[in-house]
Amino acid sequence: MNTNQLPFSKWRRSGHLVFLSGELPLDTDGSIPLGIEAQTRLTMERIGRTLSSVDLGVQDIIQVTVYLTDANDFAVFNATYQKHFAAPYPVRTTVVAPLVLPGALVEITVVAEDKSHILVPQ
Repeated sequence: MNTNQLPFSKWRRSGHLVFLSGELPLDTDGSIPLGIEAQTRLTMERIGRTLSSVDLGVQDIIQVTVYLTDANDFAVFNATYQKHFAAPYPVRTTVVAPLVLPGALVEITVVAEDKSHILVPQ
């Protein structure tokens, strides 16, 4: 799937918040790894690269929405996901639903907070 031709932005900033579009487990060659663990890891790495491009990191994520195709994958997904975060964890919603990309088991979208853009009263 060539996401460059789809009518959406990879990310958008609104004030001090940065919104990322749903990220899928696509490798650089367009392939999708097998298994929820590998797909979750790759999806989180892709999110990290997008955040890095706007000078943010996963530590700046405040809200996460996860789409899984199979509720039975939740435990392995959660264990893999948790390795990317430290307390205080972002808020999260997890939904079980089919995904548009055949073979994708997970899609993740996030909202990050850019604290460097928050004005502090003096």
